[in-house]
Amino acid sequence: MNQTRTFLLFALLAVAYLLWMAWEKDYAPAPVPSAPVAAASASAPADNTVPGATGAATPVIASGSPGSATAGQLITISNDVLRLTVDTRGGSVVRADLLGYPAEPVTRKHPNPPPVSLLADTPDQYFVAQNGLVSANSPAPDHRALFQSAQTRYELANGMPELKVDLTWQQDGITVTKTYTLKRGRYVVELDQRIDNGTGTPWQGSAYEQLQRAPRQENHSWLQNMTDPAAASFYGAGWYSPEDHFQSLKFDKFQEDPLQQSFAGGWAAMLQHYFFAAWIPPAQQKASYSTDVVNAGSDRPTYLIRAVSPTLTVAPGQSQTTGARLYIGPKLVGTLDSVAPGLALATNYGVFTVIAQPMHALLSWLEKVSGNWGVAIILLVLIIKGLTWKLTAAQYRSSAKMRKLQPRVTALKERYGDDKQKMQMAMMELYKKEKVNPMTGCLPVLITIPIFYGLYEVLRESVELRQAPFVGWIHDLSTPDPYFVLPAVYTLVMLGQQYLMPATGMDPTQAKMMKFMPLIFAVLFAFFPAGLCLYYVVNGMVSLGQQWYITHKVESGEAKA
Repeated sequence: MNQTRTFLLFALLAVAYLLWMAWEKDYAPAPVPSAPVAAASASAPADNTVPGATGAATPVIASGSPGSATAGQLITISNDVLRLTVDTRGGSVVRADLLGYPAEPVTRKHPNPPPVSLLADTPDQYFVAQNGLVSANSPAPDHRALFQSAQTRYELANGMPELKVDLTWQQDGITVTKTYTLKRGRYVVELDQRIDNGTGTPWQGSAYEQLQRAPRQENHSWLQNMTDPAAASFYGAGWYSPEDHFQSLKFDKFQEDPLQQSFAGGWAAMLQHYFFAAWIPPAQQKASYSTDVVNAGSDRPTYLIRAVSPTLTVAPGQSQTTGARLYIGPKLVGTLDSVAPGLALATNYGVFTVIAQPMHALLSWLEKVSGNWGVAIILLVLIIKGLTWKLTAAQYRSSAKMRKLQPRVTALKERYGDDKQKMQMAMMELYKKEKVNPMTGCLPVLITIPIFYGLYEVLRESVELRQAPFVGWIHDLSTPDPYFVLPAVYTLVMLGQQYLMPATGMDPTQAKMMKFMPLIFAVLFAFFPAGLCLYYVVNGMVSLGQQWYITHKVESGEAKA
């Protein structure tokens, strides 16, 4: 395989990958469940059981769909990175603002854009975190029960490490106190539910936590989907168990392949581009995890993933506390595993995780050293080129020798005419005599292609690169170059490489394709993140310099055999 075929293979794989993503986005089945499922109303009967619940029979969790229940009092709970809005009806988190992440880039016209709202209870962006208690034979507040709060606004005071907020509920001798704890600088919300049994009989029931959201509404054109980094990102549910590790489920697969498992040490999440929310039960607790569809068959279904605790028993006159943690924030790969095992996998690099994760770690370290993600990408190029220098030097040396042999190959073509078999045998004999190996160009591609896709996933999914500037016109390395400067520069680099590339053994069809290669890559790179274009521009320029130097030495007769 010569270098021509190497470029053709690379282009084919890149085009195939983009076409696959576009097909999956535009033509995959829409998230409409195949069969209706009766959604529970606010007066759901108590003899229906939660799928996967253990112990005492527990009621179906009410849907909580947009507008399905009367809201209670809204209270605000804030630390320095999170601002939560909690509805006292059920204690559900109905809005979550990430204070350190502006929804739009900071500009002169908009110096203070609003923060990203990850959770919201509006019909078009419905995404809420619910929790509660359920019991078959005792009073229990689920996420429809009305709690009481002492005030409507709570803020973490300066110098204080944490903020605790209590919501209370009482009925027939049972008192439940929900305590939300926010700590400084953390995206983790700690939830405790203390059950005080003031009756003469044991209280039995289960605690549950669930995330419920509507699917992302798509009104973009094909071109917008290609240039929007969020368009191809995963939206749906994800969960982790120590046995099966990370798994995910798209909304359109909720009824076809529902989750129904019990395990300890796991978590359940709703994932989207850059950010996610996850309920994390206690590590030692064997919870029952399940997925469900609310208002299935309608034009506005919602999807939920829940975790249900084992049966709790509270003796008369006693109290017991059950808890869980709620992560609401960015996909910060370097810190998530310290929150819960496997939580960093929520970044969901897909099949390229084994390449993308170490590449992300190296890029993060380089950014700390350089102070800029664009500079870190350039340093990454130089490191990879240094490690593969001898390998690519052998490739370019072989390419230069083939270029030098081109007049002799042309003579062989004239001698053997249309006899391709004799022509191939004569060429192989010539390569053997001159110690030229056309296969030398294959190995660098085997390294280049995984790096390409791994870095593509890192730049597309890593929240650290979101709105990360580089120079002048590039204000966000995770989105395409707005003025196509980098794709244009890479096109010029490719033209230079083509000039140095031998046409030895190239048939007319390949020759025509090679002429269009720079144009093809210019179009492809116009849709790629600017960070990826930057990587390949720098890589191409360094490679072009190396190729020119080796070609010059070979043609001048100074290169070693």
